[in-house]
Amino acid sequence: MSDVSIPAGSAAPSRTIGAFIIGDEILSGKRQDKHFAKLTELLAARGLRLSWVQYLGDDRARLTEAFRRSLASGDLVFSCGGIGNTPDDHTRQAVAAALGVPLELHPEAEALIRGRFGAEATEKRLLLGTFPAGTGIIPNPVNQIPGFFVRDHYFMPGFPQMAWPMIEWALDTHHRDLHRPVELVDRALLLTGPGAYESNLLELMERIVAAYPDLRLFSLPSMADNGERRHLELGVEGLGPRVAAAMDEILAEVKARNIAWTWRP
Repeated sequence: MSDVSIPAGSAAPSRTIGAFIIGDEILSGKRQDKHFAKLTELLAARGLRLSWVQYLGDDRARLTEAFRRSLASGDLVFSCGGIGNTPDDHTRQAVAAALGVPLELHPEAEALIRGRFGAEATEKRLLLGTFPAGTGIIPNPVNQIPGFFVRDHYFMPGFPQMAWPMIEWALDTHHRDLHRPVELVDRALLLTGPGAYESNLLELMERIVAAYPDLRLFSLPSMADNGERRHLELGVEGLGPRVAAAMDEILAEVKARNIAWTWRP
């Protein structure tokens, strides 16, 4: 299976977007992840898409190494989970270690926490506003306990009702310039028979990717429950006129090779 996207041309995204989903409870199966599906939805509503997702447990060393690589990449990244103040929360400390900076109580976060808890704003609760030095805060509309951001990396709680509006805030406050038209369409052929193999169509795919760098080409083989091949779904996604032009070329090649085809419903 291939899913090829080359970010070039005026209609193509200029940033790679990734996500970290953190928590032993996700990896153990005690809780089912909901962030991946929602994040793809929030991005799609703005004409954007994820390029990668990484699931990580509550392991500070592993988190530190993952954040070190990611922070150096220039990617736009959303991280959900692990920013609490309990012993199994390591995200804040791991980000600080990756950046090589200390943790410090953020003054705006402190004000929000004191406003939320008043006289009950204990030192333990203030740990919720202790972030890597030099970071900004992400407003939390649910309980006013903020997340933090640095280098286009946004760190939110694991609670979906908190994380999702915080992601929207980041996209609409700091990255509106990345938003693209959302009138994206995708069209595809269902190919069957002897010639309907990806290996037979690689040259065609490479030619389409080179000629239409603003589109996303996809090639999805399908198999029945008994293991028999059903069809190969071959198509492109992008703005309508460009999709139509690319599909004309794909269809012409398919016909020239006498490969059986139908339009995907």
